[in-house]
Amino acid sequence: MDEAHPEPSLYTVKAVFILDNDGNRLLSKYYDPELYPSMKEQKNFERNVFNKTHKADNEIAFLEGMTIVYKSSIDLFFYVVGSAQENELMLMSVLNCLFDSLSQILRKNVERRCLLDNMDGVFLVVDEIIDGGVILESDPQQVLQKVNYRVTDQSDRFTCQSSLICSSQVIQSLSAAL
Repeated sequence: MDEAHPEPSLYTVKAVFILDNDGNRLLSKYYDPELYPSMKEQKNFERNVFNKTHKADNEIAFLEGMTIVYKSSIDLFFYVVGSAQENELMLMSVLNCLFDSLSQILRKNVERRCLLDNMDGVFLVVDEIIDGGVILESDPQQVLQKVNYRVTDQSDRFTCQSSLICSSQVIQSLSAAL
């Protein structure tokens, strides 16, 4: 195919990152190793994106040949990055799925402290939505069902409901009893 119309690809997401209201990285996943190979380049890109978007009321930005969709909540900024030719609606559906999934898991308390306290579940949500740059899921209910985690009332930490981990705990308790 010619340069004006690149070949379609399942690898639509180049990166996902979450920054705090000072532009500090809380989570980042880069799916294209050639895009920004070093952490220094990644942080420079994130700083440029944050500087361009943190005071803007838009939802889409174009920077360094990338399409960036973003959303803010209290003291967090959520970003999904795709190539310049990527469909903004697809990227926005990933962003909305991420935000809505985290909102439900964190009981609508999507802010820095709560996010940091529950990073294990946050990474699971991101990994359930995107795998290697390929969008796996865009429905928050399906993501929550697959992740199968919930926040407990006592400690605001994720409690696994997975049968695999529960089975592991049963095996450990049985072996301890023997």
